[in-house]
Amino acid sequence: MKTTIKNPSSSANNALIFFVSMLVGYNLYQEIFHPEKADLILCILMIALTAATIKQYGNKAMGKE
Repeated sequence: MKTTIKNPSSSANNALIFFVSMLVGYNLYQEIFHPEKADLILCILMIALTAATIKQYGNKAMGKE
């Protein structure tokens, strides 16, 4: 019997991607309509952090037994 073990950090990665996507979308809107309120440097740092986290922990199943 083969089973797959779901990666425990994949749901955390998905939540992080969702949060960063919302943050980037909001800041792009602010940059277009209210440039003085935009904080794009924070978005760039969050995107870099998310990319590093996903690269380190991955988003795939851990393995089969």
